[in-house]
Amino acid sequence: MADRSILITGASSGIGAATARALAAPGARLALHARGNREGAERVAEAVRAAGAEAVVLMADLTDPAAPARLVAEAADRLGGLDVLVSNAGFADRTPVAQLTDEAFARSQDTILWALLRLARAAGPILARGRDPRLVAVSSFVAHNFRTDSTVFPASAAAKAGLEALVKALALEWAPAVTVNAVAPGYTQKDAGAHAALDPKAWEAVLTRIPMRRLGLPAEVAEAIAFLASAKAGYITGQVLHVDGGVVV
Repeated sequence: MADRSILITGASSGIGAATARALAAPGARLALHARGNREGAERVAEAVRAAGAEAVVLMADLTDPAAPARLVAEAADRLGGLDVLVSNAGFADRTPVAQLTDEAFARSQDTILWALLRLARAAGPILARGRDPRLVAVSSFVAHNFRTDSTVFPASAAAKAGLEALVKALALEWAPAVTVNAVAPGYTQKDAGAHAALDPKAWEAVLTRIPMRRLGLPAEVAEAIAFLASAKAGYITGQVLHVDGGVVV
């Protein structure tokens, strides 16, 4: 990652924070986005700097239609260009369809799917001028998980499924200049004190469906993202890499 400029959305905690730490290296320049948790993003920035990389924290609410383009422009200006975009910001919503309001459904689409589209439209021309440019989006196993014996996340699933389709379309449209891929984490351990989508009893049931018999770690997902963002993944595009311990969906 030396001498590469990297923008990571949702970088204040969880997978985004772990990705920042995984990509931090002497000579790398990282823009760490957060919606409201500036304190968390600043802590991640300190860790990035300790690893020898440069780091700036940028705040934006990606549900604002104009915010993604402003974020990309500011990141490119502060970093001197853009070589890697990691679209990670998102959240889980398990509201059943019968109770799912238009506003709640739209919030998932805005934060996950529309944010990727708006980020990509703004970043595409800049990435095309970058050094070994990459776009990596974070999807989720919930886009594939529709079982009667597990929790379903309708709004999140719809947004993440759309994200995966958009990744494939972008990969085709941007080839050969920019590779575009996604990582789909399974059940992943949350940061201490962070909101959990399931209660403790539900988490116990989840483990019976994971062949590895444990939750994934944010750092394990981050390593997959780091690989797809690296020069080693130069002939991989339009793919969804599942990092889920073999979870049965």
